[in-house]
Amino acid sequence: MAIVFLQQNKLQKGLIFVFVLVLVVTLIVVWRGFFQEETPLTGEEIILVPEKKVEINFGAFDNPLLEKLQSFSEIQPLEGVSGEPAEIGRENPFLTY
Repeated sequence: MAIVFLQQNKLQKGLIFVFVLVLVVTLIVVWRGFFQEETPLTGEEIILVPEKKVEINFGAFDNPLLEKLQSFSEIQPLEGVSGEPAEIGRENPFLTY
């Protein structure tokens, strides 16, 4: 049984090494991200992006196929037994049936 204990001990030492390595890398990333000074940008490093002009093609509405389109008929609401509009939903939708 001593072999089993030695194998577990080796595994624990390996996991501790990996944990410490991940902790050190995390601390380095946090240190560089938050605590180091940022260098100011000079005129050569600034990149200006030109503005894009948006153009809408209204000529697409002159297509004769659009004149042949028909609109849908209006859908009437549900009617109850007495001809009145049916009540939709419940007072408390979270109650079980």
